[in-house]
Amino acid sequence: MTSRYRAKPITEFNVFEAESEVIALNQEIGAHDEMYYRHDAPKIDDFNYDSLRQRLEALVRQFPGLKKLSPVLGQVGATPSPGFSKVIHSHPMLSLANAFNDTDVTDFLGRVKKFLALGAEQNIEVVAEPKIDGVSASLIYRNGLFVTGATRGDGAVGEDITDNLRTINDIPSRLKKDFPTTLEIRGEIYMTKVAFTELNAAQTISNSKVFANPRNAAAGSLRQLDPTVTATRNLNFFAYTWGEISELRAVTQMQFFGMLSNWGFKINPLTKLCSSAKDLLRHYHEIEEQRPSLPYDIDGVVYKVNRLDLQKRLGTISRAPRWAIAHKFPAERTETILEAIDIQIGRTGVLTPVARLRPINVGGVVVSNASLHNEDEINRKDIRIGDTVVIQRAGDVIPQVVEVVLQKRSQLSKPYTFPIKCPSCGNETKRLEGEVARRCVAGLTCRDQVIESLKHFVSRNAFDIEGLGEKQIYLLWGDSFISSPGDIFRLKRHRVALEKKNGLGKRSVENILNAIEKSRTIKLERLIYGLGIPQVGQATARLIAINYQTLTSLRAVLEKARDKKSLEYTELLNIDQVGESVAHDLIDFFGDEINQRILSDLESELKILDGELINVERTALTGKIIVFTGTLEKMGRGEAKSVAESLGAKVVGSISSKTDFVVVGGEAGSKATKAEKLGITILTEDEWLKLIA
Repeated sequence: MTSRYRAKPITEFNVFEAESEVIALNQEIGAHDEMYYRHDAPKIDDFNYDSLRQRLEALVRQFPGLKKLSPVLGQVGATPSPGFSKVIHSHPMLSLANAFNDTDVTDFLGRVKKFLALGAEQNIEVVAEPKIDGVSASLIYRNGLFVTGATRGDGAVGEDITDNLRTINDIPSRLKKDFPTTLEIRGEIYMTKVAFTELNAAQTISNSKVFANPRNAAAGSLRQLDPTVTATRNLNFFAYTWGEISELRAVTQMQFFGMLSNWGFKINPLTKLCSSAKDLLRHYHEIEEQRPSLPYDIDGVVYKVNRLDLQKRLGTISRAPRWAIAHKFPAERTETILEAIDIQIGRTGVLTPVARLRPINVGGVVVSNASLHNEDEINRKDIRIGDTVVIQRAGDVIPQVVEVVLQKRSQLSKPYTFPIKCPSCGNETKRLEGEVARRCVAGLTCRDQVIESLKHFVSRNAFDIEGLGEKQIYLLWGDSFISSPGDIFRLKRHRVALEKKNGLGKRSVENILNAIEKSRTIKLERLIYGLGIPQVGQATARLIAINYQTLTSLRAVLEKARDKKSLEYTELLNIDQVGESVAHDLIDFFGDEINQRILSDLESELKILDGELINVERTALTGKIIVFTGTLEKMGRGEAKSVAESLGAKVVGSISSKTDFVVVGGEAGSKATKAEKLGITILTEDEWLKLIA
């Protein structure tokens, strides 16, 4: 399940490697979600799970076109177990984005202020509360009576565990005074450390399952089909927010906490209102110091913007709200022996060093590999084979070598010499000026580079040629049956030779050739994706196919777009997810003579289907192209873009004849002038606010 690129730093990925890693991460995260949420048997700890998600999110930020390949980013939890009835959440139960250090917290506040168009000097009140390491639950009250309780599930649908929740003393069956007619309370079910120890002792005596930690014990207790078993498990509940509510009288998060107490719920006593990043971090470290002595497990501190009207304006993105973040506690470190350094060759020829370690348990996970990033990193830390090294799993899912324990270094150790020849093909390697990466310059004569390109071409989301995997591509390329993508579609000419080849066989060859024939009819978007154009993932490939419809049209447009002053170049930039960098990669790829020959070769072998048009539910702004320019006073640029897109509009950065509206703020500059010349409708900020009201 783990990608071959897991040891590679994200900053050094190309789009092919990123694609492979994104797919692998989605599979891995999905499997962990299943084990955590449905089976209460996680394979990794929370920090390392969060690190997996952080790596995936970072990849998608770097390669926006891969977002469509990342369904887990929009998911929370896992599909409800069939052993329980389903409960549809009226409002999705979202997760939280994570902060792993002080800078992340400062950046979070900066993003909030920027979105709300607040000055950097303006303080914003934020509530800080311990992040309980438990199980999220939803409690629905009608006229003050507890009627339904559910798990988070996948965020949209949870499991009905009402009878089990009724056994928990912290959950009131009837609310106290001044409650709304309809009220959904959300919070965390947890088990204290003492209760956990007592439960495991009893489980041991009865020869029953012993739980790994209090969180697993709480989850397992909630999923008992017999509520009488749950009743014996000493579970607790902290309330922290609402879902559905008929009337919300509070104007701040802290005020709502007061209402929770009045209704009969327990609120974490360590919750505190802070007015600056300094206050938040001070409280975070205070809680961190108290962590060992707390009666329950926590894995961080949650920060929430205090004003509820600001929470509403900030809204949500993907699976998490913009107005909250979870500041996690640091990762575990440990020591082990670096036994070897291997060099991996990527599709673009980048040489990536990987540490092979004596297996060691770090944060509940057995680690045997670690990223060394690049040549400079090895030299900077003076990492040598045989060294005792400190390993950490933090920020990135790949364990990292933090430092060398010099006191334990052998006197016979020698500095590591980075290879100047490619380990795959033996050709020279070079470092271009300004780059940290060393690359093999052999291109498609290097086995590893061409293999990676061909693997991508036949992958499931490209041509999807079943049976033609890494092993088969190695064999066919090595015997010169395949040297370019077009050769794949001429393999049937070599049927007899292929059937005699060791490692294939007659039946295997038959299946491969049949799969190839099925792939001859291909959607334009899948062809574009399969070409492996840098920074062009599935989503971007689809948008390009929709905009240009045919390969002939696309090739003609990109030829004209080589002139940056052309209308074709401007319109290319106005495609969602296509900025200057992606546009240049597209133009360069289609302008390359070798690639042109490959495309012409493929056109002769394939039936390429036109791009599909998108059918969307129309609103007043659906399909409108909008440009924001100048400084908006009442709404931050990010908020304005978010609102426009939620109404079906397309927000672009440059003006063309196809632009519908230009919204101007202060100091609008040249874009406003250009809009006037083109006769495009210009809106003031007040007119824009009136339009979207």
